[in-house]
Amino acid sequence: MKILEKKSTLKISKTYRALGTVISLTIYGHQDEELLDKTYQLIKYYEQLFTVNRDQSELMAVNHKAGIEPVQVSGVVYGLTKIALEKSKEAFGFNAAIGPLVKLWHIGFSDAKLPTQAEIDEKLKIINPDRIILRDDEFSIFLPEKGMEIDLGAIAKGYIADRIKDFWHAYGISSGIINLGGNLLLVGEAPHQTDKKWRIGIRNPLTNDKKPVLQLLSGEGSVVTSGISERYLKVNDKIYHHIIDSKTGYPHHNQLASVTVLSKKSIDGEIETTRLFFADGPIENWLTENPEVYGAIFISKDKKIKAVGIPQSQIYVADQSFEFE
Repeated sequence: MKILEKKSTLKISKTYRALGTVISLTIYGHQDEELLDKTYQLIKYYEQLFTVNRDQSELMAVNHKAGIEPVQVSGVVYGLTKIALEKSKEAFGFNAAIGPLVKLWHIGFSDAKLPTQAEIDEKLKIINPDRIILRDDEFSIFLPEKGMEIDLGAIAKGYIADRIKDFWHAYGISSGIINLGGNLLLVGEAPHQTDKKWRIGIRNPLTNDKKPVLQLLSGEGSVVTSGISERYLKVNDKIYHHIIDSKTGYPHHNQLASVTVLSKKSIDGEIETTRLFFADGPIENWLTENPEVYGAIFISKDKKIKAVGIPQSQIYVADQSFEFE
């Protein structure tokens, strides 16, 4: 029998590029790099279905046929589109039909620009999700007007993270970290910590230096943050962030700098960060109405922190210029 003089946690971690961001995958109790590579191939598979940042994808096939004819799609694309449209119809800020407006601004890309009011008004006419026609019996999607587009970017990362967790469980992985460009899904307990809690940094939403403002102790679950410094456009000393309001056509203006949601599933975290950002602050009864959600952390532009459903004992403020309300 081999005796280990110093206990260490067996783990493996790799970094990839996909979904327009850096992907980091870490699994504990395992050292098979091939499993991480297979996970990456799974991510690439879903990206090829959902992306709207390339001319060819299953979702882009739907967009290309806007105003022409319905397009049959796979159950994966149809199912996620259906969820996205159901949430869009709740009208809390999430809009799966916002694609034309997002591409008009294209914030986060080299060709980003400040559109004219006339250009914005033109796109506002074709981003109504209620007009999109789904046929459950044939898995088809129809965009009735030329120029309409579906964009699942606000929900796809969460869906993919949840599928990765399922994939890992099928291989017997009980502990790990799925990091899809800041969208975190914590699988199981943290075996390298005595309290089995994960340590998660929430970065400064007012700068782009990625320094953590807070450290959060968390159990298993999803940690999704939406903030104004993730992608932005600067024109004549004015900053335009990437969270576009489909009612006005402009980035949504409020006093929030970021919202972080803790939830069981990553797809719920994606949806609820949008809901809370557009609500301009904490919502009464939000936790009780969403049993799959554990809590949220709000950081305002004036550096105030508010936690809902999360004890302050689980939050360490690393930057003392920020403080709890």
